[in-house]
Amino acid sequence: MTDRSNEQADPRGAIKDPDEWVTGDEPPTAAQESYLATLAREAGAELPEDLTKSEASKRIDELQAETGRGQ
Repeated sequence: MTDRSNEQADPRGAIKDPDEWVTGDEPPTAAQESYLATLAREAGAELPEDLTKSEASKRIDELQAETGRGQ
Protein backbone atom coordinates (compact mmCIF):
# COMPACT_ATOMS: atom_id res chain seq x y z
CA MET A 1 0.00 0.00 0.00
CA THR A 2 1.25 3.50 -0.85
CA ASP A 3 1.48 6.09 1.90
CA ARG A 4 0.12 9.25 0.29
CA SER A 5 0.12 11.32 3.47
CA ASN A 6 3.59 12.66 2.69
CA GLU A 7 2.83 13.41 -0.95
CA GLN A 8 1.74 16.88 -1.91
CA ALA A 9 -0.52 17.58 -4.85
CA ASP A 10 0.81 19.78 -7.60
CA PRO A 11 -1.25 22.98 -7.19
CA ARG A 12 -0.97 23.65 -10.92
CA GLY A 13 -2.79 20.41 -11.65
CA ALA A 14 -6.08 21.82 -10.41
CA ILE A 15 -5.90 24.99 -12.50
CA LYS A 16 -8.00 24.91 -15.63
CA ASP A 17 -8.00 27.43 -18.43
CA PRO A 18 -11.13 29.58 -17.96
CA ASP A 19 -12.02 28.87 -21.61
CA GLU A 20 -12.46 25.22 -20.61
CA TRP A 21 -14.76 25.86 -17.65
CA VAL A 22 -18.14 24.15 -17.95
CA THR A 23 -19.73 27.15 -16.21
CA GLY A 24 -17.59 29.74 -17.99
CA ASP A 25 -20.54 31.27 -19.86
CA GLU A 26 -22.46 31.96 -16.66
CA PRO A 27 -22.45 35.40 -15.03
CA PRO A 28 -19.52 36.18 -12.73
CA THR A 29 -19.79 35.19 -9.09
CA ALA A 30 -20.41 37.86 -6.47
CA ALA A 31 -16.84 37.42 -5.27
CA GLN A 32 -15.49 37.95 -8.79
CA GLU A 33 -17.59 41.08 -9.25
CA SER A 34 -16.47 42.52 -5.94
CA TYR A 35 -12.79 41.81 -6.54
CA LEU A 36 -13.01 43.13 -10.11
CA ALA A 37 -14.52 46.37 -8.84
CA THR A 38 -11.66 46.75 -6.36
CA LEU A 39 -8.98 45.98 -8.94
CA ALA A 40 -10.56 48.23 -11.58
CA ARG A 41 -10.74 51.12 -9.12
CA GLU A 42 -7.08 50.66 -8.20
CA ALA A 43 -6.04 50.39 -11.87
CA GLY A 44 -8.30 53.21 -13.05
CA ALA A 45 -9.89 50.78 -15.49
CA GLU A 46 -13.41 50.48 -16.86
CA LEU A 47 -15.25 47.16 -16.74
CA PRO A 48 -17.85 45.97 -19.24
CA GLU A 49 -21.25 45.19 -17.77
CA ASP A 50 -21.75 41.83 -19.45
CA LEU A 51 -18.67 39.79 -18.55
CA THR A 52 -18.99 36.01 -18.25
CA LYS A 53 -17.44 34.06 -15.41
CA SER A 54 -14.47 33.03 -17.55
CA GLU A 55 -13.99 36.56 -18.93
CA ALA A 56 -14.08 37.92 -15.38
CA SER A 57 -11.37 35.47 -14.34
CA LYS A 58 -9.14 36.55 -17.22
CA ARG A 59 -9.74 40.23 -16.45
CA ILE A 60 -8.87 39.61 -12.79
CA ASP A 61 -5.55 38.12 -13.90
CA GLU A 62 -4.85 41.14 -16.12
CA LEU A 63 -5.75 43.67 -13.44
CA GLN A 64 -3.75 41.83 -10.80
CA ALA A 65 -0.71 42.14 -13.06
CA GLU A 66 -1.39 45.86 -13.58
CA THR A 67 -1.87 46.61 -9.89
CA GLY A 68 0.79 44.26 -8.54
CA ARG A 69 -1.77 42.36 -6.45
CA GLY A 70 -1.14 39.08 -8.23
CA GLN A 71 2.45 38.71 -7.09
